[in-house]
Amino acid sequence: MSKTLIRGARLLGGDVRDVLVDGAQIAAVGTGLPAEDAEVVEAEGRILLPGLVDLHTHLREPGREDSETVLTGTRAAASGGYTAVFAMANTFPVADTAGVVEQVYRLGRESGYCDVQPIGAVTIGLEGRQLAELGAMHDSAAGVTVFSDDGKCVDDAVIMRRALEYVKAFGGVIAQHAQEPRLTEGAQMNEGVVSAELGLGGWPAVAEESIIARDVLLAEHVGSRVHICHLSTAGSVEIVRWAKSRGIDVTAEVTPHHLLLTDELVRSYNPVYKVNPPLRTERDVRALREALADGTIDIVATDHAPHPHEDKDCEWAAAAMGMVGLETALSVVQQTMVDTGLLDWAGVADRMSFAPARIGGARGHGRPVSAGEPANLTLVDPAYRGAVDPAGFASRSRNTPYEGRELPGRVTHTFLRGRATLMDGKLA
Repeated sequence: MSKTLIRGARLLGGDVRDVLVDGAQIAAVGTGLPAEDAEVVEAEGRILLPGLVDLHTHLREPGREDSETVLTGTRAAASGGYTAVFAMANTFPVADTAGVVEQVYRLGRESGYCDVQPIGAVTIGLEGRQLAELGAMHDSAAGVTVFSDDGKCVDDAVIMRRALEYVKAFGGVIAQHAQEPRLTEGAQMNEGVVSAELGLGGWPAVAEESIIARDVLLAEHVGSRVHICHLSTAGSVEIVRWAKSRGIDVTAEVTPHHLLLTDELVRSYNPVYKVNPPLRTERDVRALREALADGTIDIVATDHAPHPHEDKDCEWAAAAMGMVGLETALSVVQQTMVDTGLLDWAGVADRMSFAPARIGGARGHGRPVSAGEPANLTLVDPAYRGAVDPAGFASRSRNTPYEGRELPGRVTHTFLRGRATLMDGKLA
């Protein structure tokens, strides 16, 4: 196995250290480490983080390989500094059986660019009527611990209760797409001043908040774990904060786009800004940033949702919902959280590596940068500034809301168990 010496990096944004990688592990951390026969990466001025972990990625395979494949999606992940991603279940066929989750798991192992942990569906076909094979998916080679009908809400309270009870037996977690369907029929964007002026159907904040309130109470009643996907409103923040104060076992995520963008962008009628949950108000954005800083929101998750050109280059009402995010997530977090002083780089490591790995049970990921640990690492140049050019994306899709926007920071190197998947900004 090869050796790599990362020389002069700032560990989690703090002390300058050398890190020697030998094979799949970190062999030593210190100052003035000898290079010997190691390949040297000069890292002066750069930040060394544990490999990033995304708890919410759509890889589309099987069934929608025109949007993304496990290979292209994991290449995008490596480009963004990720060493592990959790793949959502809304594929075709749905990942609601041991056979499908094992297929996704094997494709991830074959890709070699990052670890892929499949998320199993909560209900058969994401239809919300009958529990899927939760136990069989957990016992499969994929070892599924996170279950979600993301894209749809488990809106039946009895089904949600049963799911929470079932996964409690093996320490699993239900990740809820909080959207009351009756309150969002025909919704096209956030319900508010802008939707009224544009005449577009509104997606009210209460449609998210009412489901979160119900589910944290169900989790308390059952004594199980619930995770809130892509939390997007100030009211949702307050409910999660209250639930945590009661000792309820709830965790929550926020996406990079909800930390930066607002519903004012919808005035352009550009479908690239159409997403579920929708872009909210400036007040919501401020609340989300503060909640991520104080730990009410546990993690940043991309909700990477690739779509082919024809599904976005159309009129607003017909356009698919979603944005790609793996390759820009860290830059958006730097702009919204680090450069504003709300988080330091150690906080970023927690929200984008340690905590998501802990919530999802990603073994070998979210580990300290210290001797004896797996060499899953991300090296970042925080001084970089550049405009986003989707033509250079590794993802198969280009539906980014940041095209042409200048963002800070750039991932220069990603290491998966000591092997470079990204070197000097280029995929290995």
